[in-house]
Formats: sequence, C-alpha cells, structure tokens
Amino acid sequence: MTASHAAAPTPTSGAGAIRRISVLLYSDDIATRDAVRVNVGRRPARDVEVTSWLECATASAVIEAVDSTSFDLLVLDGEAAPTGGLGLCRQLKNEVFRCPPILVLTGRPQDGWLATWSLADAAVPHPLDPVALNEAVAQLARRGATPVA
Repeated sequence: MTASHAAAPTPTSGAGAIRRISVLLYSDDIATRDAVRVNVGRRPARDVEVTSWLECATASAVIEAVDSTSFDLLVLDGEAAPTGGLGLCRQLKNEVFRCPPILVLTGRPQDGWLATWSLADAAVPHPLDPVALNEAVAQLARRGATPVA
C-alpha cells in the first residue's frame, strides 16, 4: 500500500490547496480506533483530507507497516497494551529515518510530560476531545503533507 497522495497532481501552495494524508492508527482497543476515525472524519480541516487509514492493533504491525509503507501521520494510543503508544513513539522516532509526525493519545492531561519524553509531535488526552483531535491532526498534516490543487 502506498500513500494515496503520491499520484496526486503537481503540488501547489496557493489558496485552496488541500493536503491529502494517509494515517496509521494504533490502538489495541477497537473502540478507541473507531472513536479516532469517527472524530477525525474525512476532513479534519478545510485544507486537510484523510485519504486512507491503516489500523494496527499490535506494535509489531505498526513497525512492519512503517517499514514498508509511507504515511503522512501516525496516531498512537498511549494506553494500548501490552506495548503503549508512548514507548512505541520513542522507538520509532529513534529508529526510523524521516519518521512521519506522530500524535499520541495520552491517558490524561497530566501525562503531557510523557508525550514530551516519547518525542511525540503532538498529544491529545483521553477522553478524546473531537476539536482538539482535529486541530492536532490538521496541524501535523500541514507540517508534513504536500498540498495539492
């Protein structure tokens, strides 16, 4: 599977340009994965469109997917078990050349320091706030994905 935006038209930076992103979503809890997908939706912002999701329930599946596929954003659940998204985030940031931006879902707002330790690019605490989740996804997409007309 390759990133859907790879075959998109020539990049532009003008008004109306849309960033099309592919997202890897990791959580051992299907309810959490469903909540993230539903809350983010297809258009987390006017200029950001999610074209594909790859859901992973295990850390080994995440590592295999990141090694074999290009993603614009990774969303990792810090509360996943047995391997939490925070430790996995730190591992990916240290081991993957040009690691895509990573959004971690922390257990609570007070766990922001763990997100910093994990080298995450952004963090959103549980319970998931749809507005905060969309803002984080859009912000990271703007940093990493190439806009297309």
